[in-house]
Amino acid sequence: MTADQYLQNILFREAVDVSSTSPVRSVQSKIAPVIQSWAGPHLRGISPSGSFAKGTANKSGTDIDLFISLAETATAPLGDIYNSLFETLKTAGATPKKQNVSINIRLNGHDVDLVPARQQNMLSEDHSLFRRRANTWTKTNVATHIAYVMYGGCVPEIRILKLWRNQKGLDFPSFYLELAVIAALRGNGGTLSQRVWKALTYIRDNLATARLADPSNTNNVISDDLTAAEKATIVTAARTALGAKDWSEIVR
Repeated sequence: MTADQYLQNILFREAVDVSSTSPVRSVQSKIAPVIQSWAGPHLRGISPSGSFAKGTANKSGTDIDLFISLAETATAPLGDIYNSLFETLKTAGATPKKQNVSINIRLNGHDVDLVPARQQNMLSEDHSLFRRRANTWTKTNVATHIAYVMYGGCVPEIRILKLWRNQKGLDFPSFYLELAVIAALRGNGGTLSQRVWKALTYIRDNLATARLADPSNTNNVISDDLTAAEKATIVTAARTALGAKDWSEIVR
């Protein structure tokens, strides 16, 4: 079996049903009443986002991200909005976990990341969301994120690198990883295995210093979400992967 066949078999095994009838989508209707009650008249909508919407999800990873769009009439500080959703989920019987911009829950056997955000104005889909690690807020546009990754030409490679991240237990936020892979492979050809190798090489050689910004807001520097020490751990893992004798040592 060639390296490309090996990686393609993994992608096939990890394929996620993202169709309108996907069982994963049932969690949206299950959690919707809790979110609607919490948000009241300020709720604009709940929609899939993140890896599920971009096509970069794997079966063994987080199942679905749900973007909760609040109207600009929700004037409470974004940190208060984030924390009040967390408390509402606890009261509803969930076991929420705070992440950087999302809150994770387990629902119907699926991992669900909830991302609350407030629309900046009625004329655009720009939103403000809370960044817990920095205790601040930032402007972003989820629709731009989805398009940027979907049409970045790197979805298979991103999926392989996400599996590598998960299997090695790395703290490497998905959007940061997606931006890194796209930056690594921009303008590069090659087979799947060659391109994954190039992405790992980029991570080893550039992640510590590369500035990777939100394509919808260049002032939102995604690469600032990790500390130098956290980046160093990822760089070390990439170096170890590039020293492997077989692909099975890198990803399974």
